[in-house]
Amino acid sequence: MKRVLTSGFYKRHVLEVAPELLGKYLVRKYRRKEHAYRITEVEAYDGPDDKACHAHKGRTKRTEAMFAEGGIWYVYLVYGMYDMLNIVTGEKDYPAAVLIRGVEEISGPGRLSRDIRISRHFNGKKAAPESGLWIEDRGEKVTKKDIQATPRIGVAYAGECAKWKYRFLLKAN
Repeated sequence: MKRVLTSGFYKRHVLEVAPELLGKYLVRKYRRKEHAYRITEVEAYDGPDDKACHAHKGRTKRTEAMFAEGGIWYVYLVYGMYDMLNIVTGEKDYPAAVLIRGVEEISGPGRLSRDIRISRHFNGKKAAPESGLWIEDRGEKVTKKDIQATPRIGVAYAGECAKWKYRFLLKAN
């Protein structure tokens, strides 16, 4: 059973959506073929009070997609070389998103985007088959005991916010 996640799934709080993405499938249509990748690692970024969140300092051209309603891709360039894939969550005008950090057999958000050909072309587009990039529920059951929560990676500049357990991983079987 394949079911494309719709905007209703994403229009919830980022800390509800993030762990529920684990075990779902990131699907990329490329050259008329669909490639599906099981999501194994994500990180949540929760609005203006989260100093690790890009929107912490307000709305900018770069962060505009984060202010859309849930279900929109937010893709940005980091270190001048890696496009980072995020799915926006929550209601319009509240900036929150989930960074897709890893899928089976590809770890690290930079490698993930490079290997499955994600670019800023997707920024601001809906996570739907029409855009060529979406997420599916394929019926896999993931329970709370299957998930590990840890502090996020690479956000030491965010002070106390860096210690928040907003990174979610599927535990190894």
